[in-house]
Amino acid sequence: MRNLLVLYTAELKRTWVIQVRYLGNTLSGIISVSAIFFGLFLGAQFLAGPGAQFGERLESILIGYVIWSLLLSVITSMASDLEDESKTGTLEQVCLSMFGPIKVFLMRAVVMMGWNLIINLVILALLMLLTGVRLSFPVELVLPFVAVLLGAYGLAFVIGAITLLLKRVEQLISLFLFALLFVVVPPFEMFQGAAAVVGYLLPMATSAGLLRATMLQAPPVLPYFDLLMIAFINSIAYFCIGLFLLWHALRRIKTLGLLGGH
Repeated sequence: MRNLLVLYTAELKRTWVIQVRYLGNTLSGIISVSAIFFGLFLGAQFLAGPGAQFGERLESILIGYVIWSLLLSVITSMASDLEDESKTGTLEQVCLSMFGPIKVFLMRAVVMMGWNLIINLVILALLMLLTGVRLSFPVELVLPFVAVLLGAYGLAFVIGAITLLLKRVEQLISLFLFALLFVVVPPFEMFQGAAAVVGYLLPMATSAGLLRATMLQAPPVLPYFDLLMIAFINSIAYFCIGLFLLWHALRRIKTLGLLGGH
C-alpha cells in the first residue's frame, strides 16, 4: 500500500507539472471542442428556422458529445503518453522500475482520470451556458459513469498496445475517435431488436446510453439495473481485453529488444 501511495504521489506531481507547463494547450483544447459543438448548434438552428425548439434531442446529443470528448481525452492521453515515452527513451525506465509498467500505467490512468474529468466538466458547463440546455445530475449517475470510464480505459489500453507495436498511429487514432461518435451519440438505450443487441456489444454504448437516460430522466427500454449489469459486463470485458493487449505488447517489445531504442 505504501508503494502504491508513493507511485500515486509521483504520478500526480508528474501530471501537474506537465499540465501547468502546457496550460495553453489544455485551454485551446477546451475552446476548440466547445466551439465545434456550438458551431454545429448554430448551423442546426439556422437550418431549422427561427423559433425552432430541439427539446430533449439537443440535450441527448450534448451529453453524447461530452462523453465522446471525455473518451477523446482518455484515449489520446494514453496513446500520446506512450509515444512520448518511446521517443524520449524513458519507456525502458518505466518498464524496469520497481513497480512494473502495468502498475505505472494503471496509476497514471487513475491520475489522468481526475484531470480529464475536470476538463470535460468545464466543457459541459460552457456548452450548457452557450446553448441554454439544463441537465440534472442525480446520484444514480455514479455507477453508469464508472462503467463508461472502465470501457474508455479499456479502449485506451488497446490503442496504447497498438502504439507500442506500430509506433506511428496518429491517423488510426483519428479514425478510431471519429468512429466512436457513432457509438456514444445514438440512443441505443431506446432501441429494440437487433439494434439493441449491437448496442450491448459495442464498447460503452450501453453505459453511455444509461448515463444519458439518467441525466434526461427518460426511462430506457430495459429496467435500470438490467442495463447497468449489461453495461458493467461490457466495460469490464473491454477493460480486461485492453489490459491484456497492453501487457502482451510490452512483453513483445521486450522480447524484440526494442525498449531502449523504440
